[in-house]
Amino acid sequence: MNVYEKLQHVQSGLKAPKNQYNKFGNYYYRNCEDIQEAAKPLLQEVKAALVVGDELVMIGDRYYIRATARFVDCESGETVENTAYAREEQDKKGMDASQVTGSTSSYARKYALNGLFCIDDVKDADNQDNTSGKGQTAGRSGKTGTKTSGKQETGKPGGAGPAAGLPENRTETEKVTPAMIKSVQSLVEKYSTKGLKMEKILKMYSIRGIAEMDVSQYKDCMGKLELYKEKELGNE
Repeated sequence: MNVYEKLQHVQSGLKAPKNQYNKFGNYYYRNCEDIQEAAKPLLQEVKAALVVGDELVMIGDRYYIRATARFVDCESGETVENTAYAREEQDKKGMDASQVTGSTSSYARKYALNGLFCIDDVKDADNQDNTSGKGQTAGRSGKTGTKTSGKQETGKPGGAGPAAGLPENRTETEKVTPAMIKSVQSLVEKYSTKGLKMEKILKMYSIRGIAEMDVSQYKDCMGKLELYKEKELGNE
């Protein structure tokens, strides 16, 4: 089997029921560890390994945790990976700073695994009503991307939960802030020598100026611009 066939075998056989219960939000869920434990015997069957990690990145004026779940074929060395982003809460009641970062890391890793193994959390923290303090957790940015052998992006950023992972008090359809505009402009300028032009971005989102971009488009755009950074690092 090639790496895709092995991944398909794991995706088809993986069973990770929602055995965790959130008393505060009154819902069942699965965590990162549940998915990893369920995957282990299937990975052994197809002679593959799962590597999960994360890093801190700045998007706009906020820091996010970018988690990567990598499926590695132990026989050929080929890989397929998926990334997901989660934003730390500025203030999480009952948690110190290290606990907030840890919970955000676990959250991002879980969604990286969800994308890799085709797991759909139809009723999870992303779908809870947080306006009255129910089901609170770290916000998900909803950007995921699948890569093969670290060379070609084959997935596109997915949809986000309701206003998840956004700057405070902003929704997906609101326009970008000056800080967001500046972050896009700086990256376009930085990679202009590699063929990146603002005109391409405007055409991609059917807008006349960067100020017309909404937050959802901004997140999608930043996910694509990250590819230039990854290619640059890969050439060093």
